Amino acid sequence: MQKIYFVVVGKIKESFYREAVAEYVKRISRFAKVEIKELAEGANPEAEADEILRAVKGYTIALAVEGEKLSSEKLASKLKKLTDAGKEITFIIGSSCGLSDRVKSVADYKLSFSDMTFPHQLMRVILSEQVYRAFMINVGSTYHK
Repeated sequence: MQKIYFVVVGKIKESFYREAVAEYVKRISRFAKVEIKELAEGANPEAEADEILRAVKGYTIALAVEGEKLSSEKLASKLKKLTDAGKEITFIIGSSCGLSDRVKSVADYKLSFSDMTFPHQLMRVILSEQVYRAFMINVGSTYHK
């Protein structure tokens, strides 16, 4: 079974964000084993870098504003290629301070959801929903309209 890791810095404080992420992780579990690695926030992105780099496995996708923007269909295609190749996939979400250049340079791919800045907790919901949507696109479901 496919393995997906979410390496995230910081904790989700609001229960509604936690519940939303849990719901999408439950839905993704039909297609992949999901593991969330929640790391402690540091004083700055560089202070968080070593922990992040120790936690990543397989093909790493760092969420970064300067990354490439993909449609849901193109993200689905990318994940299908990685899954078909038997790759474990790690998504990295930095803290509110962002990601260090060192983490971004080690990542296999940088993905941007927008030029806008989103709250860290909300980004976890958005990412987990988009990963679920990608799997649903790949199985031909009507979830994606």
